[in-house]
Amino acid sequence: MALEKAGPAGSPPVIGIAASLLITATEPFPGMERSYVNHDYVTAVAAAGAVPLMLPVIQDLELIRRQVAATDGILMTGGYDPDPLLYGENPNRRIDFIFPEVDEHQLAVIRVANELGKPILGICRGLQMLNIAFGGSLYQDLTLIPGSYIQHYQKSRKETRGHQVTLTEGTMLAKLFPETVILTNSFHHLAVKDLAPGFTVNALAPDGVIEGMERESGVPVLAVQWHPEMMC
Repeated sequence: MALEKAGPAGSPPVIGIAASLLITATEPFPGMERSYVNHDYVTAVAAAGAVPLMLPVIQDLELIRRQVAATDGILMTGGYDPDPLLYGENPNRRIDFIFPEVDEHQLAVIRVANELGKPILGICRGLQMLNIAFGGSLYQDLTLIPGSYIQHYQKSRKETRGHQVTLTEGTMLAKLFPETVILTNSFHHLAVKDLAPGFTVNALAPDGVIEGMERESGVPVLAVQWHPEMMC
């Protein structure tokens, strides 16, 4: 599919960064909700030569369509745990804070981007939301995965390499690296359970936890469970 650029020919691509909502806990306005993305996403997109554009959380589908149409590609970011009800499960006691309004916006962004032919990159929660949007499910905590033993929520600086990841040969992700085994950081306690139909696992941790997935057919979708923007 030929992708129509949102900006003038020859101009840098515009990358829509799906935002979240931050609830402030301090004065002067405790409880106020603020639209935000971690600045690492912004600087990483700019360093790649693209224009970062934050897509705030809204609910009107036509306005979301306008948001996505203004971009050349979408970056789905990390953040709160996705609501388990989205993939047909009740919340386990290990689930953390959920924010349904953020989920609804991001699912709509994914579906509209897919419809409009905008390629999507997912990071951490972004991978999880992509898997849900296309029909997959999640483990609500790594302790629920048989055989999982690696520390996937590392206790170190954000850019520190936490564990090994083995890339699947021949995938889009593997073609980005000269080696098959790489070292990544890691900040997640959920993981893919049932992979969405049409997707391929492109990365695995040594304990079998899925660390990446992709779809080459149709609109390109690539997602990783680690945080490359923190390692730039």
